[in-house]
Amino acid sequence: MKCPFCGYEETKVIDSRPTDEKIRRRRECLNCEKRFTTYEVVETMPLVVIKKDKSREIFDRDKLMNGLVRACEKRPISVEMLDNIVNGIETQLLNMLEREVSSYQIGEMAMQRLKNIDEVAYVRFASVYRQFADINSFMDELKTLLKEK
Repeated sequence: MKCPFCGYEETKVIDSRPTDEKIRRRRECLNCEKRFTTYEVVETMPLVVIKKDKSREIFDRDKLMNGLVRACEKRPISVEMLDNIVNGIETQLLNMLEREVSSYQIGEMAMQRLKNIDEVAYVRFASVYRQFADINSFMDELKTLLKEK
C-alpha cells in the first residue's frame, strides 16, 4: 500500500475492523510515520445458476426463499429456520468455488434440508421442484421417504 503523503510503498496495519460491506484498515507509513485509513471491499464472483432449459441467471437467494416459504405455508417452520436453510445453501455453493451451479443441485440441497425439518414441506417442495407428472410419481416419492424412516 502506497503512502498518500510521501509515496513510500511500505505501510503497516495498526487496526482492522469490518464495517457494512467493507473492511476498514488504519495504516501507518514506515517512512514518514503518518497514519491514514483505507477501505477494502471483498470481491465476490457472481454465482450463475444453470436452469433446466440450459438458460443461465444469477443466483437469487430471494427466489429460493420464496420457494421454501410456499412449501412451508401453514407448517410450524419459522422464517428464521428458512433463512438458516438459505444461508446454509448459499454458503455451501460459494464454498464449492464453482462459478456455475445447476438448479438441480440447489433443489437437492433445499430438499435435503427440508426433509430433516418437516416432511410435509419436503413433499410440497419436491412436488413442484421435481414436477411430478402423475399420482404414481408422487407416491413413489412418499414410499422412498417412508423407507428412509
